[in-house]
Amino acid sequence: MNADEKISVAHLSVAFRRGAGYVPVVQGINFNIRAGETLALVGESGSGKSVTSLAVMKLLAQAPKTRIEGSAVVADSSGRAIDLVAMSEQQMRHVRGNRVAMIFQEPLTSLNPVHRVGDQIAEAIRFHDHLSKAQARARALALLEQVGIPEPAQRMQSFPHELSGGMRQRVMIAIALAMEPDVLIADEPTTALDVTVQAQILDLLRNLQKKNGMAILFITHNFGVVAEIADRVMVMYAGRIVEQGSVAQVLSAPRMPYTQGLLAAVPRFEHAGLGQGDLGTIPGFVPDPAAPPAGCAFHPRCAFSIAGRCDSQAPALEEVEHGHQLRCLRWQELTASVECAQGGA
Repeated sequence: MNADEKISVAHLSVAFRRGAGYVPVVQGINFNIRAGETLALVGESGSGKSVTSLAVMKLLAQAPKTRIEGSAVVADSSGRAIDLVAMSEQQMRHVRGNRVAMIFQEPLTSLNPVHRVGDQIAEAIRFHDHLSKAQARARALALLEQVGIPEPAQRMQSFPHELSGGMRQRVMIAIALAMEPDVLIADEPTTALDVTVQAQILDLLRNLQKKNGMAILFITHNFGVVAEIADRVMVMYAGRIVEQGSVAQVLSAPRMPYTQGLLAAVPRFEHAGLGQGDLGTIPGFVPDPAAPPAGCAFHPRCAFSIAGRCDSQAPALEEVEHGHQLRCLRWQELTASVECAQGGA
């Protein structure tokens, strides 16, 4: 773990117990995030994005129901490197929310419906900082002001169901930022919000990141959000990283057919009303982790797969240029054909 890195994840794998064996759902994930950097993790539902984040936070079922391997290293308050994966639940309680925090995907199901939101924010503060009830509530009020909730003193007394979706999400952000963590994991925090509130949430995260210098792992399926907030991006499919690089590398020049398919399915504003035809689609579904296809996991859905090659040989993650890696047996051939077509045009 380098000095400028807030978190370093190496060879992270997760398997769930089924019957007498285990089903791998996340396999060999590696990434690091530096201070002030945002890394986006994208992919279809079922790709393993949320499981990856929950494994880092140690929020999955404990053994023997779940088997987690690898490491997720952060620095403690004294700067000493600690491995989250190796920690017990008792140890993790003092790290979770303090050094590493998470904004969950759906705030209405993540917030406690029978407690006022002010009390829920204050609870985390009192646990970690051992402040008095009055001091914790004062700090909770300041956090609600910081995240832009109007009339924060009144909202402190509200129950989650009395708030709008955007306000509930801001409450979740306030809870996650209560202890000014080094690492923030945001699991699709803007999915259920309208575009105006989504833009406000993204601006809020950017501003707080500049102030605190925290590292953000932003999980989403929205490439528009990726382009707006991320510095680097990882594309995940069937539990593995299939392409990663800077936002410019992955969004402007994707080499992996899966990434190309995802981007082709994104509506483009400049094409609105011009009759450009149907959006691109990827046929089929993400494979069942209990019965993965042989060879490349994407080959049954890939328009460029070759029988006898893509269905028999699993591709490794290769570096195609500095900082840009992908998992595809044919990337060199496909890149050359595109360059030839462009040259001929």
